[in-house]
Order: sequence, then structure tokens, then C-alpha cells
Amino acid sequence: MNDEQLEILTEVFRTLFNNPELNLDDELVATDVPGWDSFNHINLIINIEEEFGVKFTNAEIEKMQNVGDLKKILAIKISG
Repeated sequence: MNDEQLEILTEVFRTLFNNPELNLDDELVATDVPGWDSFNHINLIINIEEEFGVKFTNAEIEKMQNVGDLKKILAIKISG
């Protein structure tokens, strides 16, 4: 994932969780972010899919245990 892609991903998180100071550390998990509940998790996935023009499978989503996992899977999807 390049810097531009990371900036876009960060902006998706910051917008959804209304937190302009949010930084995407690889170890970041839902319990670290106020408002990141199951409903917003679905919104997050949808927003990322729309922003990057990708579609995650259920298996890929289940593998996402933290932001680092998300970034790895997204990078693979983006590179095709």
C-alpha cells in the first residue's frame, strides 16, 4: 500500500468515526476507536470498497483482526 492509498484509507476512517486525529497503526482494533461497533464495521467495509473499487469476500473480512490485516488484504485487492 503506497502513501496515497494509506492517506485515502485514513480519511475513510477519520470521516466515518468523526475523528480528524485518528491514525491507522497496524495494531489498531475496533475496541480502540469510539463508535467502531458492528454497524459501523459494516459501514467501514462498504466505504472502503466504494473508495477503492474493490469487493471483499466474507473470508477476507473474517481475516481482518486489526488495521494491519486490513491494509495487507486491501493492498492485494488493489494490485489485482
